Amino acid sequence: MRVGRREVLLGGVGLGFAVAAGPRIGSSRETGLPHAYTTHGIVPGGGKTDQTAALQAAADAAAATGTPLFLPAGIYSTGKLTLKSGTRIEGVPGQSILRYRDGGTLLALEGVERIQLAGLVLDGDAKPLGEQGALLKATETKHLDITNCRLIGSTATGMGLRKVSGRIEDCEIGDSRKDGLFSEDASGLEIAYNHVRDCGGNGISVLRSAPGEDATILTANRIERVGATGGGSGQTGNGIDVLRAGSVVISGNRIFDCASSAIRASAASNCQMIGNSCARLGDVALHAEFSCDGAVIANNHVDEATGGISVINFNRGRHLAIIQGNQIRNLFLRKDAELRGVGIAVEADSVVTGNFIEGAPAYGVVIGWGPHLRDVSVTGNLIRNALIGISVSIDPSAGTVLIAKNSIAGTKEGAIRAMSGPTSVGPDLASAKAFGNIAVYANAAR
Repeated sequence: MRVGRREVLLGGVGLGFAVAAGPRIGSSRETGLPHAYTTHGIVPGGGKTDQTAALQAAADAAAATGTPLFLPAGIYSTGKLTLKSGTRIEGVPGQSILRYRDGGTLLALEGVERIQLAGLVLDGDAKPLGEQGALLKATETKHLDITNCRLIGSTATGMGLRKVSGRIEDCEIGDSRKDGLFSEDASGLEIAYNHVRDCGGNGISVLRSAPGEDATILTANRIERVGATGGGSGQTGNGIDVLRAGSVVISGNRIFDCASSAIRASAASNCQMIGNSCARLGDVALHAEFSCDGAVIANNHVDEATGGISVINFNRGRHLAIIQGNQIRNLFLRKDAELRGVGIAVEADSVVTGNFIEGAPAYGVVIGWGPHLRDVSVTGNLIRNALIGISVSIDPSAGTVLIAKNSIAGTKEGAIRAMSGPTSVGPDLASAKAFGNIAVYANAAR
């Protein structure tokens, strides 16, 4: 019989009660358990006493013996704690609180492995962490497992990871002045079922120092209220930001109320954005740009954004995308930005099929811009209530386009229009002969 995550968690409930009922010492003979917990005499100090030295000694002793350290409910005032390989610390979820005093971080991990943290609250208490500070910092760490923890009140980043493998699951990361979770050069990382909220940078950042395969998996996270307090033109304020990290899978996330995009992937080849729910965004919801080759953007829901999906910058090496089965609704114009109010924008080597677009104040689908157009197929889409249903570039150097079997209704300035830059040229192509590089047939327009 296969034992799944649910069975393990339910089994763990019984284990937790059994441990709580007996003495928290390292003797399995006395508890009857294969792995007992220990407190090493640690009791909460109510946040008034500096407990850094005692906590560090207890963590070191627990790592040396392989015995999990248990922190009873309460507040522990502490500076920087450095964890050794094999450290396991558990607390009472929401009640075992490590409150930051000083040192640039609460928990530091460097060159270690097999670290497990569960049920802890890391509270930055809005105290200065320094420019590169984070409540938890892990560097060159293997098999990191963080579950059911809260990281709150950071004046910098909530969780900062560099060259880390492992799993971040069921955590809450919030009230961070910069990124909620920052990962660089990961080596097998899964970020799942977390609640990331109220961040001033990006909700979750996944990047590499140089372009390469990263393969981080981000799934079923709830990300909300992400600002862009650092300014910029889209580099911050994103729910999920992927930079130079290849083969990242982003699926089943709920992302809303972000100053910029829900998901922005730049120079991130083979990125997959599948089945995400995105709402109330200050920029294009789903962005793939700048050498972001091989993107798959499918089955996402977008409601209230300045644009739905943008796969552009063909002139910077971006090509090859599949955009399929997305639902995009209620777009709006932004006064300080050009070419917004667009459902889907593509430029090169792209397939756009089976999407639903409703309420685009500019274009339903934009195919190319000036000379930036090559080999695009737009078929089987339903477009309603747009200024122009589909626009396509007719620049002399533009490549070939297929526009077929789309259903277009309620457009104000044409169903399918040839474009020279921002200016429409000639009659509506839904009922007229197309230009030499454009094949248009079997579209239904009214």
